[in-house]
Amino acid sequence: MLAVLIYAAAVAIPVYLLHRFRSQAWYWHLLAIAAAVALGVFPMPPALQTSGFDLTIGFLFVGLIFWGIGGLVVFLPHHEKHA
Repeated sequence: MLAVLIYAAAVAIPVYLLHRFRSQAWYWHLLAIAAAVALGVFPMPPALQTSGFDLTIGFLFVGLIFWGIGGLVVFLPHHEKHA
């Protein structure tokens, strides 16, 4: 049950931040996706492979992926209004 709550928070927090503060510059979201992929493929030392550490890494991975992809999907370039 704890894992479900943690992963639900990992999805809810980026969605809330995107709703509240809108999408940032596209390169920040692309950097978040790159960081999540690097975090996902980086081999973890055996001494750190505990369930708590796995939940933390999973939380960061899911949160970064949702924030990165969500920001790129809702990216709206700013257009200047001409008078």
